[in-house]
Amino acid sequence: MSFREILNAVAIEPLARPLEASAADPHGNRNAVASGSYKALKGRMHLKLLEKFDLAALETLAPEVLRQEISAMVTRLLQEEQAAINDIERRTLIRDIQHEMLGFGPIELLMADPTVSDILVNSYQQIYVERKGRLELTNVSFTDEKHLLRIIDKIVSLVGRRIDESSPMVDARLPDGSRVNAVIPPVALDGAMMSIRRFAHVPLRMSNLVEDLKSLTPQMATMLEGLCKSKINMLISGGTGAGKTTLLNILSGYIPEAERIVTIEDAAELQLQQPHVIRLETRPANIEGKGEITQRALVRNALRMRPDRIVIGEVRGAEAFDMLQAMNTGHEGSLTTIHANTPRDALARLENMIGMANLNLPHKAARSQIASAITVVIQALRLIDGRRKITSIQEITGMEGEVVTMQEIFAFRQTGVGPDGQVQGYFQATGVRPKFADRLRAFGFALPDAMFDPSRRYE
Repeated sequence: MSFREILNAVAIEPLARPLEASAADPHGNRNAVASGSYKALKGRMHLKLLEKFDLAALETLAPEVLRQEISAMVTRLLQEEQAAINDIERRTLIRDIQHEMLGFGPIELLMADPTVSDILVNSYQQIYVERKGRLELTNVSFTDEKHLLRIIDKIVSLVGRRIDESSPMVDARLPDGSRVNAVIPPVALDGAMMSIRRFAHVPLRMSNLVEDLKSLTPQMATMLEGLCKSKINMLISGGTGAGKTTLLNILSGYIPEAERIVTIEDAAELQLQQPHVIRLETRPANIEGKGEITQRALVRNALRMRPDRIVIGEVRGAEAFDMLQAMNTGHEGSLTTIHANTPRDALARLENMIGMANLNLPHKAARSQIASAITVVIQALRLIDGRRKITSIQEITGMEGEVVTMQEIFAFRQTGVGPDGQVQGYFQATGVRPKFADRLRAFGFALPDAMFDPSRRYE
């Protein structure tokens, strides 16, 4: 995208009205600054910047230098226009114009807020955010529908994707790795919509899940670390927003640095810290309906890249069969996630995905593939109070007839909901000692018997 296209990302029609008293918040919040007169002034400043800037010269400037140039130029233009605004309003105007030209407009402030995990744009004038698992309506808005569409187009263009009437849905990612889904008319009946799943600038660690978020117990964390280092295939199951990708990121951190890892995702968001990581990403079809590269094609290609482990962001189709084949043929310790409400449902979904590969496998053969490939299923859940918990860790033990057998090792038992809306419950071992304990011991992770004592409860 050229610099001129960036500057034109928000071409606002100029209005010849003076700035009325705005309600710019000194703490950086947008509220009544979206008045018509404020938008008019911002539109005039934007158009004058386009006239005065030497675009060819500005393309060579670093972003921070360019930000300073925009600030200086806006200040000068305000003086020339003799706009009756105070210092707080001036700073707000400069900030907003910088966001429009260099960032993603009104949502740039939300992107900078570390407490925001999701940004949900339902329309150009209604934007929700998620904080600590709870949805909140913000007072942030776009100028109009065209403004929102231009920001969406700017985002998807950065990663070489497109969105238009012939292709009204798109998955993309922001430069910081945040995941973006956008839908426009005619699919979206009430106007363009966008969902942004924020990318943590400081990746969570297992200690954060145990000590701060109380998502699992130290005993469960120790066992999961041992499972990953012992090269045991794991499937992370859960609903939308349950923390599956976060847990996948944390578990992948236990993979030894000496191993070669290949990651496969629809929109790259994994944050692996190892030095030997190969990242692959799917590609949608072009405007002619050609050039699509699916996850199944990437899984097959990954097998030719000499991987020690394959990490798939989410399995959702025919690639499930190739993934299970890889797990069964020497790529132990592979990880993936799946959308499902329970560990048993996760296995049923895997079986359905194998059917998508059109191999006409009998049910028993498909289930046998699953039972031999995957050893542990981890169930993540977002509770009604917004907190995330690891509600179950189950081991696949084999087959009995045509049924895949499983045994639960740890579970979260919900006992009720407190007067403050907080879910009450406890973690508990079921008393079953897993079969994989012997493999962990061989890798230097001896699990003490006390870890599986069902009489112990952990809040």
